Amino acid sequence: MSNDVYTNPDDPKLRPIRSFVLRQGHLTDAQARAIDTLMPKWGVGYQPVAIDLDAAFGRAAPKVLEIGFGMGGATADIAQAKPDVDFLGIEVHSPGVGNLLKLIDERGIGNLRLIRHDAVEVVDNMLAPQSLDGFHLFFPDPWHKKRHHKRRLVQPPFVDKIVRLLKPGAYIHMATDWEDYAIQMREVLSASPALVNTADGYAPKPEYRPLTKFEQRGLNLGHGVWDLVFRRK
Repeated sequence: MSNDVYTNPDDPKLRPIRSFVLRQGHLTDAQARAIDTLMPKWGVGYQPVAIDLDAAFGRAAPKVLEIGFGMGGATADIAQAKPDVDFLGIEVHSPGVGNLLKLIDERGIGNLRLIRHDAVEVVDNMLAPQSLDGFHLFFPDPWHKKRHHKRRLVQPPFVDKIVRLLKPGAYIHMATDWEDYAIQMREVLSASPALVNTADGYAPKPEYRPLTKFEQRGLNLGHGVWDLVFRRK
């Protein structure tokens, strides 16, 4: 999961707050080969200017952004189930990028593009206002210790950035298995004057979001999962 929550960059005493830790893990030979050979085809290189998303996908279609796709299994499933929608995934962890590239190649998924870069810079610089039809954030790092809550991605400034990218009627879908983070997400999204909750509180899990093995294991142990679906006015 990638992102920085920035403090005032003009104050030399204040440094950017990291909302992720770059835990690269073990990059397998197959994942490394996928990055080398498939990233030129399915990847989008970072650039500090707004890009033409239709050109990146080679067609005009609804566009959905996902931040922090992990190992990419759920992302591949969603993209494969929705061939008429284009999905742009951002992730900094190389094993996940390599794994999702392998899935794209093995399954012949043509409606998925990846950016391996810090998500805040992508959101700030690469995506034009009102260019997105949807936004996904599934199981971001909860930073469960209270002193680390400031590192959580879902804060008002970040939600404001995402809202700016959404077309009227576009949606935000977030999910977490940490109840106190779910409460924070709901409070932050509800506080945005540009958003409206599609449910009375938390939403039922939309059918398009697959149930991961990790999530199922937690549910079997009695752990909760909370989905939030808001729409841009």
